Amino acid sequence: MKQTSHIRELINRLARLDAATAWGGDLNPTQRAVLDYLGRANRFSRSPSHVAEYLGTTRGTVSQSFKSLVQKSYVTEHRSKLDKRAISFELTETGKTVASVENPLAVALDDFSEGEKDNLLASLKGVLGAILSQNKGRPFGICSSCTHHETTSDGGYCTLLSEALLPFETHQICFEQETS
Repeated sequence: MKQTSHIRELINRLARLDAATAWGGDLNPTQRAVLDYLGRANRFSRSPSHVAEYLGTTRGTVSQSFKSLVQKSYVTEHRSKLDKRAISFELTETGKTVASVENPLAVALDDFSEGEKDNLLASLKGVLGAILSQNKGRPFGICSSCTHHETTSDGGYCTLLSEALLPFETHQICFEQETS
């Protein structure tokens, strides 16, 4: 049990250190996490409720973050033409620039060998999967690894949403993710 506690402690410390580096300029860690998520999420997964679920935070926290990010011109708000209550957000060019900046954790991980990264990734995915299963959470996986994804010559197709996907969208995070 001591080893498990030590692993948990290291993961928590890394998360806190990573969040501490997110303070900067006019952003707090939650706002930066929202930008990071939007930079990796597909067009079907950018509503406040999707972001809140992915980050494991409240809708209120995410709503306040979005209000601030819109005011700071990091994101733009879009209302659905079909349902005016449905809102999604998109990064502005400034938001894309901020979301693409590497942080110290990413730089440290870049020094790992491909084998080390593969092993760490598999282990962390296993832990995340177990926690999501316990909490009945959504996996939010990459589109191309979903059971609803079909590869096409133009990129992909989502059979769940009946939508064509551009090539770059097949490598983005999707709220509707289901694995076999």
